[in-house]
Amino acid sequence: MITSNFSYMASIKNYLSLIKFSHTIFALPFALIGFSLAADDYLDLSTFIAGTETDHSVMSTPWFWVKKLGLVLLCMVFARSAAMAYNRYLDRHFDAKNPRTAIREIPSGIISDKNAIWFTMINCFFFIVTTYFINELCFYLSPIALFVILFYSYTKRFTPLCHLVLGVGLSLAPIGAYLAVAGAFQWLPIVFSLTVLCWVSGFDIIYALQDEEFDKANQLYSIPAVLGKKQALAVSRLLHTLAAAGVVLAATFGGFGYLYWVGAVIFVGMLFYQQSIVKPADLSKVNIAFMAANGTASVLFALFVIADLFFHTRYLS
Repeated sequence: MITSNFSYMASIKNYLSLIKFSHTIFALPFALIGFSLAADDYLDLSTFIAGTETDHSVMSTPWFWVKKLGLVLLCMVFARSAAMAYNRYLDRHFDAKNPRTAIREIPSGIISDKNAIWFTMINCFFFIVTTYFINELCFYLSPIALFVILFYSYTKRFTPLCHLVLGVGLSLAPIGAYLAVAGAFQWLPIVFSLTVLCWVSGFDIIYALQDEEFDKANQLYSIPAVLGKKQALAVSRLLHTLAAAGVVLAATFGGFGYLYWVGAVIFVGMLFYQQSIVKPADLSKVNIAFMAANGTASVLFALFVIADLFFHTRYLS
């Protein structure tokens, strides 16, 4: 029995490693921003949490928001798990040849090809089912969302713009979370999504610097492989500058207050920090830039944005 439990836990750990579950820290905070924006549009968050909300509609009940948040989180987990597992499945032969990635679960034999593709299909199925219980719009858009996040896995085979496609995939988080509640599009979540697009594309270019020579040798496309390290970093800096501009635009467009600006300063500061520690001739700090800087940026930024909404410092409804 103990051996069986150990094997079961080891399998869970292997699949969590396959999908890089820790990388959820990038998109999830922005999904929570989108969800909180929708909540703020329909409720006074401070009075709702204090239990003094006077609106007695369905949307003012705690169960409505708990259910919606739970469904949004499930969608995030299912969509991201499908995308990552499919990416690992599709790239398994390249990963096996690359010394940096040969230890990944599929090329090393820890997870079989068959199990990886089954895992992908199961997560796609549950993603679509979950959107059905959110609202009609999310359900009808779910195949499009899946197409975007799965299509990314093919792009490195024919375009160096693959980083932007990844950015588009993660940028769906704030829009999707807002749609889950509101059932309609609104400009502010779209501004946040464009910010995510530029931010993710910029740091994915930094991460791809490690495989510049491998990509060239194997006819794979990436901005570092096409432009070289120096020019690739210049493109990354441009994208992160646009991301910083997006944060400022969201602040002014959304009428946020001082707490938002604290988070914005941290977020933009982390963008400049990661750009400063990665050099064309020195990639030793790529992982720090990729995981630590971006994880810190997204989590702290989301906390301050949500706090701004909660304490009602936003001056536009």
